[in-house]
Amino acid sequence: MDLSITTHFAFELSEPADVLLQFEAAETSGQRILESNTNLTPGRKTSRVPAQDNLGERLWLHGQGLIEVDYTARVAVNRPSPNLASLSAIPLHALPGETAQYLFDSRYCQADQFQSFVNEEFADSSAGARISAITAWIAGNFSYQPGASDARTDARDSFIERQGICRDYAHVLIALARASGIPARFVAGYAPHVNPPDFHAVAEVFLEDPDNEGVGTWHLIDATGMADASAFARIGVGRDAADVSFLTSFGPCDFLRSSVEVNACSNE
Repeated sequence: MDLSITTHFAFELSEPADVLLQFEAAETSGQRILESNTNLTPGRKTSRVPAQDNLGERLWLHGQGLIEVDYTARVAVNRPSPNLASLSAIPLHALPGETAQYLFDSRYCQADQFQSFVNEEFADSSAGARISAITAWIAGNFSYQPGASDARTDARDSFIERQGICRDYAHVLIALARASGIPARFVAGYAPHVNPPDFHAVAEVFLEDPDNEGVGTWHLIDATGMADASAFARIGVGRDAADVSFLTSFGPCDFLRSSVEVNACSNE
């Protein structure tokens, strides 16, 4: 499936400051960038650096005043959607070294606080079947409520309130997966049919690759049910939302506006 992406956002820096941006779809497994164009307010110093796990790029910007960013892209997505419930887990001692960090607590995902809960609520499941059970539990117990959370809301807060937006759903799924001994990470990206239209957040869990016995791979899961792995363009990954923010300012910043439009289109 091809996705057509149009993104615009603007912010203002009251004094010279550095800003780290990550908003472009990544060239990575399961997706290919067919067209891409980024335009920023001219006269600002910029440089590109690899993003977390070398998945995508971040853009450093140094400037002052009004900054406007326009991004358009066409991305071909070719990513399977296996039956997660049928997938085995990779034994912890056999996990690739780079996945270990995704078992640990992070700023928004305090997995250790959920171990008793997952052991009781999902005692009869493991591996992919447990992830499917966790996803179903979130879908059945949470309500999608824009405005119900903010930048300080973590997985524990969302678990108590039982509401939030996509990043909150992803944080809870990640925390419960890690508490189950399954590596899980946060994924920012683009998907059609997201309501309201915006950057979208999902989770990835590391389970067996159905095409390679004994080998693990990352599998996308959207606890909100809005996006499917076969129609999702990744921007980047991280331990939680703090690692994949589309805008991180290291100085006073007034965020003004943003718009995101994603459409599925013919790949002919």
